[in-house]
Amino acid sequence: MASLRPRSPPTSRPRRAPAASGSGILPPDLLFDVLLRLPAKELCRLRAVYRSWRVLTSDRLFVTAHAARHRGPLFVAKFRDDKTSISIVDLSGIVVKRIAGGAAAGPYHQLLCTRLSLACLATDWNRCSVVNPATGAVHVLPQSPAAEYVNRVNLRDPYTIFTLGRVPSTGEHKVLRMFNRLGFQNGGEQLFEVFTINGGTDRAQWRGSHSPGLFIDECSGTVVDGVIYFLTHRVYECARHGIRPDYIVSFDLRREEWRGDLRGPISSNVGYEMVQLYKRYHLTLADLKGSLVLADQRDQPFSMDLWFLADFGTGLWVKEYHIRTESIVSTLTYKFDLKPLLVLDDGRLVLNLASEGLLFLCDPGTNTFAEVDIRCLDSVGVYTGNLLSLGGGDMM
Repeated sequence: MASLRPRSPPTSRPRRAPAASGSGILPPDLLFDVLLRLPAKELCRLRAVYRSWRVLTSDRLFVTAHAARHRGPLFVAKFRDDKTSISIVDLSGIVVKRIAGGAAAGPYHQLLCTRLSLACLATDWNRCSVVNPATGAVHVLPQSPAAEYVNRVNLRDPYTIFTLGRVPSTGEHKVLRMFNRLGFQNGGEQLFEVFTINGGTDRAQWRGSHSPGLFIDECSGTVVDGVIYFLTHRVYECARHGIRPDYIVSFDLRREEWRGDLRGPISSNVGYEMVQLYKRYHLTLADLKGSLVLADQRDQPFSMDLWFLADFGTGLWVKEYHIRTESIVSTLTYKFDLKPLLVLDDGRLVLNLASEGLLFLCDPGTNTFAEVDIRCLDSVGVYTGNLLSLGGGDMM
């Protein structure tokens, strides 16, 4: 993008490559333009060739200009045929970067469905790592519980769920951990804790948090603007406990406390008799265009409605999409696991059919689908970072 090219080279950038480097003598502005055209995958390799190229491509001005020029979406993915690494992939299925080995991944780790510049891998037996794809740095979270929960959890047989989010006002990344002790009929409990990534020595431990008062669907956590939203648990099915299927509770990561509950769009727009027909496994939460979205999936006929939360205070929801999904789900499984991941600049939707490990591009205007040519996915999220960035708030 010509408008982002500097009129003169920054003082931090060498005006010419050293004569002994073997890179030839190119004016810095010309080298800037040449390297700006290359994808991030190639630039990451070229950084190891000459120090001058590494300095140039690590310059904040270059990183910003490259991000503006290469605007295609990226995804962080874990493939079913690769149990020990995660990858950054583009919308054509090409692997841009692979982060392998160490504590970053394992055969039982699931990649959380996030929309961040960091990735989070976790197991339900209390293993959790936060990874910076740009640097490869890994932050392994402690397994010990918060001080107030030491005598209330069994670390030999834990059942844990993790959610990673970012606090917009501070830039902090925080993880919410839940020790899930179900047995709703027998007085079970869900214990919640918060951990701050790189929060300093005084915050390098889990901090206990109160329960929301209702059992939550532990796998429904979705973060939007620093707030984690959960559907309530299926133990409240058929509204026999007075809890509607689209009832939502939320946790404020900045304050580390539960907020007021939210009534979903289904129970707000249909009568009590119709609400009883809805099941929680028909419903999915997502973050699209910076808004909380509730996806309502049906099987008669196969379809999906996407409701956008317009105002939390008034509980106003707006249905922006009605998609007929029979062409991609009716001949496959009957699981309600089609999750919207992203709205592209041209209005198309990226959808993940988790049970099959597939990505689809959906044109809501024509209700047509195109399968993305990508290896079978184990789990996937949206990557919002810049692979050229070696500094800033995401460094670990």
